[in-house]
Amino acid sequence: MPAMPRRRSILLAAGAATTAAATALPAAASEHQHPHPARPLVIGHRGSAGWRPEHTAAAYTFAVQAGADWIEPDLVPTKDHVLVVRHENEISQTTDIAKHPEFAVRRTTKTVDGRAVTGWFTEDFTLAELKTLRAVERLPLIRNRNTVFDGTQQIMTFQEVVDLARALSKRYGRRVAVFPETKHPTYFRSIGLPLEPELVRVVRRNRLGAGECVIQSFEPSSLLRVADARLRLPLWQALGTTGGPYGHTTTYAQMMKPDGLREIAEYADWIGPDKSSVVAPSALLADAHTAGLKVGAYTFRAENQFLPAALRRGTNPNDFGDAFGEYALHYGLGVDAVVTDFPDLAVIARDQWAAAGSPES
Repeated sequence: MPAMPRRRSILLAAGAATTAAATALPAAASEHQHPHPARPLVIGHRGSAGWRPEHTAAAYTFAVQAGADWIEPDLVPTKDHVLVVRHENEISQTTDIAKHPEFAVRRTTKTVDGRAVTGWFTEDFTLAELKTLRAVERLPLIRNRNTVFDGTQQIMTFQEVVDLARALSKRYGRRVAVFPETKHPTYFRSIGLPLEPELVRVVRRNRLGAGECVIQSFEPSSLLRVADARLRLPLWQALGTTGGPYGHTTTYAQMMKPDGLREIAEYADWIGPDKSSVVAPSALLADAHTAGLKVGAYTFRAENQFLPAALRRGTNPNDFGDAFGEYALHYGLGVDAVVTDFPDLAVIARDQWAAAGSPES
């Protein structure tokens, strides 16, 4: 890896910290300084995980049919170093692997990003072996309706998602971008299955341009490796609510302060904070826009248990609450994108918000 310019290595340095305090701006001043986007993007989280088992062709297809602008494949490797799309490399919750007696002996415990995890892991299987499995709904007690699709969908490769996005773009007459995330990149690098070289290879082989691909990670070191490949693609720094990126000494709280945002802007075009991080009294949205960064908030879901208390309806945590109210709030704040399990609802809410008289409509 080429030597890293000092300004891009700050987030990786031992003891990195940002000290500027984030002072919340009054709402009116924030809106005046940072105009709302004319059309916030809708990003299908793991496809359309609210309606179909995640990371499947059915989920991605429904997302695009519903109007999603981007679809998100999370990337993990196989034993033969092919990138496949699963939210985690441990696949007992998202596939029927437990029903395959031929793979029973491969159940094991590993330490991934400092946490002990027991199950079956993609890096212990070849692509051909993974293709014998079928996807299942990850949250069957919450999204029982999705279990009707259990057993109907294969694990997809990243290449297959790219092919599907292009086919769907042609079918629906609009460009649909892929939004891959490198999952546990430090861990995979440590076991000899680095994600970035394979990601770069797929991007180059398919000649993906800036309008077709945006690359995201929670780990700055992974994004910097992608940046060094000079793909000329937008990069998205994902941000958690606690702790910090694995293998880095900086914290997410430090990264979300003005100095930290300016450092992110040295290598990335977007930040992706949890949706709770952008609501009042937070100044994150205004500070990010000042730093030249776009903001895509995650993850929007419709069930009561995932909504703010004021937007819940009834007492059943799995019933739908006022999801439209939450979208309207964030569109009104000026986010540039929403990452959602329910892209159809996000698109409807965006249309309603625009019709009601958004600042740019």
